[in-house]
Amino acid sequence: MVKADYTIERRYIRIRSNTRPGTRLSVGSPAFFVAHDTGNPGASAEAHFRYFDRQQERSASAHVFIDDSVILEIIPTGTAEDPAEKAYHVVRNTPLDNELFGCDANDAALGVELCYGGNINFEAAYDRFVWYLTYSCWKWGRQPSSRIVSHRQLDPTRKRDCEQSLALAGKTMGNLIRDVTERMANSPEKIIPDAIKLSSETCDHVIRSYIQPAWHERKTKGDIESAGHYARLADNVRQASAGSKLPKSNAQEIIYTWLSPAWLKAEREGRQSSHFHRMANELRESSGIPVETQD
Repeated sequence: MVKADYTIERRYIRIRSNTRPGTRLSVGSPAFFVAHDTGNPGASAEAHFRYFDRQQERSASAHVFIDDSVILEIIPTGTAEDPAEKAYHVVRNTPLDNELFGCDANDAALGVELCYGGNINFEAAYDRFVWYLTYSCWKWGRQPSSRIVSHRQLDPTRKRDCEQSLALAGKTMGNLIRDVTERMANSPEKIIPDAIKLSSETCDHVIRSYIQPAWHERKTKGDIESAGHYARLADNVRQASAGSKLPKSNAQEIIYTWLSPAWLKAEREGRQSSHFHRMANELRESSGIPVETQD
């Protein structure tokens, strides 16, 4: 019997260069999810929190540890108010993450660890594992079949997770993907996240770079009606930054009038363009529009 939902516990390890550098994911919201297991049979989520909180000898970490009683985020993931941060859960020199997703996993993905073995009840832990991946895919508009990958798939010559733990229960990565997909299809109303608040950075950029110049131009030309529209648009964006839902028409206007053309221009000129995509998805999230992946 699958439970309706679970509580996410958040206790973050201390910032230090080898485990939690304290820097945001380079893509803003997580672009994909790496399914791991701990490779440490019998060790709980709490045990891994304690280990990584004091680890000083090697560079390694992950965002989330899940056992049969808790889903524990030890590095911010973006599921709460803190933006998603980097963790060191995939070795840098493997090329497959870049080939598949266009970026390093540590810069763009959440590392989600399944605790297993010993006294840990696999079914209970696995159900939480499936729920968390489902929640993450729903929250950021990712397709499980293309945006969930195992550690072994990214680093096949060195790693066996999370397939090794799944195999102990007669499961495969295919089973995991199907279970997440089925859960998304059958109970979306139970996993829709809270309203997403527009970041202050995106709010400030959109108003200063686009809305205020448009307002000033229209006011200078004596077009009071259009100037009033842009003034109301700026107010709505500010309210979205404070937690209110942004009207869909406002999000679409900003994206199609300014952000999409800016993205296309940056692409043509060979400049960094991902921040325009990130801001557009923030506006989509704030207004309840499905986000778009950058493939």
